[in-house]
Amino acid sequence: MNEMVTSLAGDVVLQRAKQFFGERVPHFGAFLEKEGPTWAAFRGQGGEEIAIAVFSAEGGTRVRASSLLFTQTVARFLSTLPVADQEAA
Repeated sequence: MNEMVTSLAGDVVLQRAKQFFGERVPHFGAFLEKEGPTWAAFRGQGGEEIAIAVFSAEGGTRVRASSLLFTQTVARFLSTLPVADQEAA
């Protein structure tokens, strides 16, 4: 599982995830299968799942993401998010 705190709102993180996994990863794309107000589940190559959840955190939004096959892709997505100011937390 990968985790980070970003300065973005949770709904913005989930919207960016939908765009990133559907458009920026064409050979191993993963597409939205289910979603809720604080989470999204994507289905990709071979039925592999990516799960992303957002939680309110001091100084920003905590983002947790998990996948077996897409570990590097998930890490790449998280690296695109601005990191919350750690001094504010």
